[in-house]
Amino acid sequence: MKIRGFEVVTKYKNAGINIPKRSTEHSAGYDIEAAETVSFAPREIKLIPTGLKAYMQSDEVLYMYDRSSNPRKKGLVLINSVGVIDKDYYNNPDNEGHMFMQMRNFTDEEVVIEKGERVVQGVFMPFLVADGDENQEKEERTGGFGSTGA
Repeated sequence: MKIRGFEVVTKYKNAGINIPKRSTEHSAGYDIEAAETVSFAPREIKLIPTGLKAYMQSDEVLYMYDRSSNPRKKGLVLINSVGVIDKDYYNNPDNEGHMFMQMRNFTDEEVVIEKGERVVQGVFMPFLVADGDENQEKEERTGGFGSTGA
């Protein structure tokens, strides 16, 4: 039985994508790399593909955090501060659960992220729900990135 982890999406099966790993014994985050080289014009926002999808238990979430060196060394920030990957994002019919990193170049220079460069850290966490949540009507996920509303 699979509990939690990462898989390569079909589009990138033969692209040399590395499954994320923790760098040290006590690291909380799994280093997630860029699946392709991406260039950012000054002040530009772009999605960096990971070539990955994540699976987890129903009471867990994967948070994607910016690597602390990105702003100082690269001039990039994760635009929404924390990426949230829900369990039902995995294998969704829109994009198979392919995770992207939404980054912004805040410099006045072009910035390039190379394929295989570590960009974010993924941390699996349990989450809680409010009293009465089980009585509230929920939608079924049918899409990928940004699909649960405006």
